[in-house]
Amino acid sequence: MTTIEARAIAATRTCPDCGSISRRVHRHYSRRLSDLPLAGRVVRISLTARRFRCMTPTCRRSIFTERFGDDIIAARARRTARLENVVHHLALALGGRSAAGRARRLMMPVSNDTLLRVVRRGGRPSSPPPTVIGIDDWAWKRNQRYGAIICDLGRRRPIKLLPDREPATAQAWLAGQPQIAIVARDRGGGFALAASRALPGALQVADRWHLMETPAPPSSAPCANRCAAYDPRSSLSKWTPRTASSGSTASETTAFLHSPTSASKLSSSSSKSTKT
Repeated sequence: MTTIEARAIAATRTCPDCGSISRRVHRHYSRRLSDLPLAGRVVRISLTARRFRCMTPTCRRSIFTERFGDDIIAARARRTARLENVVHHLALALGGRSAAGRARRLMMPVSNDTLLRVVRRGGRPSSPPPTVIGIDDWAWKRNQRYGAIICDLGRRRPIKLLPDREPATAQAWLAGQPQIAIVARDRGGGFALAASRALPGALQVADRWHLMETPAPPSSAPCANRCAAYDPRSSLSKWTPRTASSGSTASETTAFLHSPTSASKLSSSSSKSTKT
């Protein structure tokens, strides 16, 4: 293990509340931090930090701790920012237990619980508001309680679960998203009414699944006939291969090979060929 002792060289610090500069040190304390490995060895940093007195009489914070910036060391952190970034990406890519084993081999010992906490603390990445959404029924408990699910079709992920599928509930949520330009929905009237009232300028389309699942009656019969005519399973089930020599079917050939008389004939012919 490599231990590095460090301290700040600046003589003054700024109060985080009032912004005044102070050079009066209240006391020193030590922080132990983990950093990226050096030459294949674990690195520990012993950082000597300071607490300062704020000299502004009206400031509510009389004593404050010097900060080093979130891009170097975050407040109350036990790892440097660059090590935290590596650990966070390892946890996202491999999960808790696998990432912990890989980190130990890379001389960055962390537990799987620590990795999971890092992922939870990181939160979800910020994303732009959706412009193309899909809304459909959602079963909280099948055949008993239903709601509505709203998906961002641009990013292909769910973004909201509504407690019920009433048009008023969907309308209230859609009214707060004026940037939505396209709404994909089923062919029912509830979501169509909500989208028309909340987003009158948005384009409403029937999603592909509902369009193919419930086609119009005049077009359903030709489609069904074509599907039955070109069904590969039905055509394969009626096809029976024949051998080129005798014209017997594959089932007859299989029955001949599994019969006891054919087995004896094959064994006798093989013995004759061996003797010759």
